[in-house]
Amino acid sequence: MGFKSTFIKPLARLIHRRVKFDAARAVEHQEKIFSLLIKKASQTKFGKDHGFNEIKNHSDFSQRIPIRDYEQLKDYVDLMTQGKPDILWPGIPEYFAKTSGTTSGVKYIPMSKESTPFHVRTASIATLNHCYLSKNLQIFDGKLIFLSGSPELSKTAGIDTGRLSGIVNHKVPAWLRKNQVPDFKTNCIDDWEEKLDRIVDFTLKEDMRMISGIPPWVQMYYERLIEKSGKSNVSEIFQNYSLFVYGGVNYEPYRNALEELAGRSILSLETFPASEGFIAYQDQVSNEGLLLNTNAGLFFEFVPLENIHDENPQRILLPDVELDKDYAIILCTNAGLWSYNIGDTVRFVSLNPFRVMVSGRIKHFISAFGEHVIGKEVEQAMLEVCALHSLTISEFTVAPKVNVSEKGIPYHEWIVEFAKLPLNINEIAKQIDRSMQEQNIYYKDLRDGSILRELMITSVSKGTFRRYMESRGKLGGQNKVPRLSNDRKIADALLEFHIEE
Repeated sequence: MGFKSTFIKPLARLIHRRVKFDAARAVEHQEKIFSLLIKKASQTKFGKDHGFNEIKNHSDFSQRIPIRDYEQLKDYVDLMTQGKPDILWPGIPEYFAKTSGTTSGVKYIPMSKESTPFHVRTASIATLNHCYLSKNLQIFDGKLIFLSGSPELSKTAGIDTGRLSGIVNHKVPAWLRKNQVPDFKTNCIDDWEEKLDRIVDFTLKEDMRMISGIPPWVQMYYERLIEKSGKSNVSEIFQNYSLFVYGGVNYEPYRNALEELAGRSILSLETFPASEGFIAYQDQVSNEGLLLNTNAGLFFEFVPLENIHDENPQRILLPDVELDKDYAIILCTNAGLWSYNIGDTVRFVSLNPFRVMVSGRIKHFISAFGEHVIGKEVEQAMLEVCALHSLTISEFTVAPKVNVSEKGIPYHEWIVEFAKLPLNINEIAKQIDRSMQEQNIYYKDLRDGSILRELMITSVSKGTFRRYMESRGKLGGQNKVPRLSNDRKIADALLEFHIEE
């Protein structure tokens, strides 16, 4: 091992022990965090408006504070974006994480001086713990890259504002920054194509050991590296490359394509960061599930997915969650978000310790006919069939086809960008449809009742998803195409960028 990895080893061992210690005390930490958050915010505008001084327990809290999304909390956030202090959290935010909203346009998620350090700290803990367990501390003797949004920040009422990945870029620890590439100037390039070319030029001759980013954009990076180097795979370029860190989307649909481009299987580390807080991370080398981040300034409530749209849904705390059930995550944070619906759903795969897998997005579903199809189901169906036929896909999304020809039966359209178009596409559609019926009883009932007919696959040309994202100004960074939606907006727009071959 080199000097830096030798120096880091005892720290990584200590981190690993701390991860195990915190995981065993998750409920205790949650109780303490709940009390601390209520006490700290009692004199804020939100705290006074909702009688925080009268709250003695979670039952009191849930009666006073309804579940809210961004639109329902926007009046408070608007005051914060005007520079007013003590609104949702004492003082003013350290940053605003700027994200795209669905109905409210741009969202400004507050990050406080208490919450911001947990974003970087948790990422460091996850990486060090993984490297300790996998005996892969040598990555710190080489170069690392985080394919992320621009770190350039603007001002909102004097408060630094930017994408979460850009904000975190400013907080990279000094001991790690010397390993990080590319330079700040390159990271600030807004145009993804230009930025990607510069990154490739910057990294081609470096000893890259860790690559981090959302899988579809890492795939583009791999392809460009191979194109510019003339090598047959990424491992020939970066011989010491040994860790791929990702989050935001399921890796499995991309695994075959990325491993083919890499030239071999690369150890991977999954994380679950969000602007609202760092939710969970992979605490084991290979076993399923992400460890819930229960000692990082976040207080978790969970609502069964089928009840999330009820007027007053039951809010379940950590001791009462069940395995293999989909829950909407509701957060209280040390930046002032209160019973905030972040829009993600999870499924617990372990209760000792508490580990989850991301099962979808509340707003990303299909229920045009009452089928209640979620992201996990379509990904599982696609993975099963790809494995069966040794298929590699670049990207896919699913949407309902409601308006069909007279006397026609509606169906789900799967828009798929294959790395290589299969010859037996109709058989593949049948097998995916069969998997969907096995996973989703509502879908099966609709198929049995001829309310829906067998799904159809529409194969699109290479680069369709990329051209679509570029047209929306969302090429690169943390952007991704939803796996499924309940209308045709994305599907119809995507098909406009399909080029007949």
